[in-house]
Amino acid sequence: MIIVHHLNNSRSQRILWMLEELQVPYQIEPYHRDKKTMLAPPALKMIHPLGKSPILMDNDLTLAESGAIIEYLQEAYDAQGKLKPTDHFARQQYRYWLHYAEGSLMPLLVMKLIFGRLGHPPMPWLLRPIAGAIGQGVQKNYLDKQLVTHRDYLENHLTENRFFAGNDFSAADIQMSFPIEVMDSRAGLDGVPQIQAWLQGVQARPAYQQALKQGGPYNLMG
Repeated sequence: MIIVHHLNNSRSQRILWMLEELQVPYQIEPYHRDKKTMLAPPALKMIHPLGKSPILMDNDLTLAESGAIIEYLQEAYDAQGKLKPTDHFARQQYRYWLHYAEGSLMPLLVMKLIFGRLGHPPMPWLLRPIAGAIGQGVQKNYLDKQLVTHRDYLENHLTENRFFAGNDFSAADIQMSFPIEVMDSRAGLDGVPQIQAWLQGVQARPAYQQALKQGGPYNLMG
């Protein structure tokens, strides 16, 4: 039995979705973020030294990193190749977006979250005005501009392609779901109708909805 060590409001939600798409039985071991720090609980370090989620256990295998987990699940449990393109060009796109999600887009969104919290507790009150001004400056002069570039890039791609790896849904769409959901919650998707349509479409999939039922409340407004 596959076990998913699942942290609420995190990347591990898309692992549940992947398993639902593949119709592979699994068990959830739930963890909850600290309400003050929003960090994962120390108990996760008993499963993996980094204490991050998702972590997938499959018999004697323990695997972290959502991209690696998604690739493993596709290779091990997708015998019919439903979630990986067969066309050569589409397969290169598939590989690209699997890496782009965490390698290029998520770091900017994490930085936006961190700099957006400067000037708020637990920052000492005396330093909050200065820290807040620094955070706003970094967002305005760097992060927001970078995110606009990435949003335009994604919008153009989805204008030419129904899904990220071409005309067929694939695991690349599952991998891309989390950063786009984070982008929607923290920056909004106004003016990018193709991204909005893609997001609404994948969120309407029965496997996505079933994963939400299994994983519990999912709120990225952090």
